[in-house]
Amino acid sequence: MTNLNRFILHLCSFNCLTKIIAYMLISQSTGKFLKRKSKFNIGNEEIDLTIPIVMGIVNVTPDSFYDGGKMEDENVLLASVENMIEDGVSILDIGGVSTKPGSQMVSTKTELERLIPAVQAIRSHFPGVPISIDTFRPWVAVQIIDEIGPVMVNDISGGSLDSKMFETIGRLKVPYVLCHIQGTPATMQDEPQYEDVVKEVSNYFSERVKRLTKFGVEDIVIDPGFGFGKNLDHNYELLNRLDSFKVFQLPVLVGMSRKSMIWKALEITPETSLNGTTVANTLALMGGADILRVHDVKEAVEAVKLFCEIKATIKK
Repeated sequence: MTNLNRFILHLCSFNCLTKIIAYMLISQSTGKFLKRKSKFNIGNEEIDLTIPIVMGIVNVTPDSFYDGGKMEDENVLLASVENMIEDGVSILDIGGVSTKPGSQMVSTKTELERLIPAVQAIRSHFPGVPISIDTFRPWVAVQIIDEIGPVMVNDISGGSLDSKMFETIGRLKVPYVLCHIQGTPATMQDEPQYEDVVKEVSNYFSERVKRLTKFGVEDIVIDPGFGFGKNLDHNYELLNRLDSFKVFQLPVLVGMSRKSMIWKALEITPETSLNGTTVANTLALMGGADILRVHDVKEAVEAVKLFCEIKATIKK
């Protein structure tokens, strides 16, 4: 390591802006540090992020804000998943606990009772489709992996709701989505406060990515957590400055599908917010998003295709 790189690494111990400058200098000065991974595996299935991909939301909960209760019937669940696959989904994200604002947590037992039959049915009927589990509980991740094999773990709490999560992910050797949240689902929208939302989210990622790597976690995806402890202005500031998170050289996931940041701004309802979601997703792609987490796969896949067409003309 050169003296320049030692100096740059020393800078990383200071504030967020200095860290970002340091990370940029490292990557520019050697090309060896912070090399972005464009591929990772969920079990035997390769996830290729050389172009953005779409993650389909599968909620097996009775109280999710948009599709609560729709997937409780196995036939409906499998038909919905089949449609997503036909529409071009790359990963299915299955959740057994509603994390909408104000929601109350259910027990681990209830979460597993919802998840296990769903993931077993999906894996049985569609064995080649990569699966992500939307959970903040390490024990749930362990149980699901014991039942069906490797999955990605999508943790909306970023490890804040269970201190054993990072250690467990390191032991399981599975990909992990690190989401930013302020507060808990029950309290997160009670007047969230930031001096600089992008800076504070960046600090959050910096600290937690360091901890994850200490536990041996290799495949990390970062999610700025739209709607998780942010008001309307915070959400749009994050969207406007999404490219700030490229400095981490990690895949970026965004989940804005039919959320209140869209339907409140447009003064409509979640049911009528698909057009707004597509616009927001397109802006996210322009800001460097790698994974779009959505309810409506077809429209998101089409947005990705058009974005790639535009990007190809720019390169020419």
